[in-house]
Amino acid sequence: MGKIIAIANQKGGVGKTTTTVNLAASLGVLEKKVLLIDADPQANASSGLGIDVESVENGTYQLLEHISTAEDAIVSTSSPNLDLIPAHIDLVAIEIELVDKDNRESMLREIIAPIKDQYDYILIDCAPSLGLLTLNALVAADSVLIPIQCEYFALEGLGKLLNTIKSVQQLHNSDLDIEGLLLTMYDSRLRLSNQVVEEVRKHFKGMVFKTIIRRNIKLGEAPSYGESIISYDATSRGAKNYISLANEILKNNG
Repeated sequence: MGKIIAIANQKGGVGKTTTTVNLAASLGVLEKKVLLIDADPQANASSGLGIDVESVENGTYQLLEHISTAEDAIVSTSSPNLDLIPAHIDLVAIEIELVDKDNRESMLREIIAPIKDQYDYILIDCAPSLGLLTLNALVAADSVLIPIQCEYFALEGLGKLLNTIKSVQQLHNSDLDIEGLLLTMYDSRLRLSNQVVEEVRKHFKGMVFKTIIRRNIKLGEAPSYGESIISYDATSRGAKNYISLANEILKNNG
């Protein structure tokens, strides 16, 4: 049975989509069958894997509106062993459209249940908010991976996210675990980066991944070519960091 991991942090610009796309591609290269679900109206994970988001007819929006099934929404990507359920800007309307529906927090879980066994890992790229879309991802997930930027306001809002996770555990999904906290955009030359790493490791200890994602120009370039870092430059530091993270996740999951 596949493991569902939501990649979440309501703070924008922390490397959430970069992590979802490149972790998914890395797990695929390591011969795991992976599905990436783009649950962010910005649809950057979709465009970052070479999908023309303007032409998406079946995606996350259609799933949540029950216009399409998960099977119909899946598209293959050029990355080995990696499928995608893409997003479109119309997903921005879903928060309003689901607000008066029954079981609105559990819709994504119900929709992907029939395909869960077809994949080793299902990764959900969450929107930078704690709205209904992110709530759906957390209710559907087995665990949540939290990217944390190695910058001044790194821990700002983390308490709020952890409280949200706790309330999801209490009300909707008692099996939800924290997969780990991932330090991103690390620059060893900056004292601040080192202080953030020290602070996060001191507070959260074993919850923090050993792998750190370093600042890397290639990571920023790859999405503009519609490729993961693995496809764009497998020898880059960014690719090596994400392969290391994938291996760490595989090891942690036995």
